[in-house]
Amino acid sequence: MMELAFITLKILDVVDILLVAILLYQIYMLVRGTVAINIFVGVFALYLVWLIVKALNMELLSSILDKVIGLGVIALIIVFQQEIRRFLLYIGNRYFSRYNFSIERLFFPGRTEKDNLLNVESIVKAARNMSETKTGALIVLARRSELEVYAETGDLIDAVISSRLLENLFFKNSPLHDGAVIICNNRIHAARCVLPVTDNMSLPAHYGMRHRAAVGITEHTDAVVVIVSEETGRISFVKDGAVKSRLTPAELQAEIESAFAALD
Repeated sequence: MMELAFITLKILDVVDILLVAILLYQIYMLVRGTVAINIFVGVFALYLVWLIVKALNMELLSSILDKVIGLGVIALIIVFQQEIRRFLLYIGNRYFSRYNFSIERLFFPGRTEKDNLLNVESIVKAARNMSETKTGALIVLARRSELEVYAETGDLIDAVISSRLLENLFFKNSPLHDGAVIICNNRIHAARCVLPVTDNMSLPAHYGMRHRAAVGITEHTDAVVVIVSEETGRISFVKDGAVKSRLTPAELQAEIESAFAALD
């Protein structure tokens, strides 16, 4: 225990400060670049004022701020509902999903890994062909995150991955071309799916709804996304909210393999 002239600092106090700092940092990383960052800074400033007022024993102002802070918790839940949901998903996906228990994995470990090996070649071939014909595409590749809630917004398919099927799904006159295709466990799980759109204001202005939806799903989950631009035919890859554009088919294959190699 370390004692100063006016402060008694214990080990638990240091741990408490570090945990609060980590929590605030994670919250900041989730809301940075969005309109919510201004609200977050304002709330944090108000809380600091409240602490100072209480420390100075200013009873009248302290009682007013007590009421504001008390009611403000409910208001914050409403205002930050998307950020709170994203934070909880982040915690679950980053720190717990890798340890998910699976009965199939327990009794048939070898078969599960073999059956779930992603057919990267077919995905890359489809992206290359659609790039040449400037066919817009949005392909979500599930990793550890559960994407069933997003798959249910579209039409369930459950088909073997093939480049021809992917190209047909995104063909302009196809009834399933509008929306995203979700690939899970090496199967085309669903098509025409609706994805959450990011509210990141720092994205380039030329990114359309397809790119913003791709960034949104990678902010909410640990999935990665392959994009083919309908206007330019350029291939992009999105992971953790970051977009890599103008990729060659070989570069796209390397990005996908790298993203899934990290799961081993």
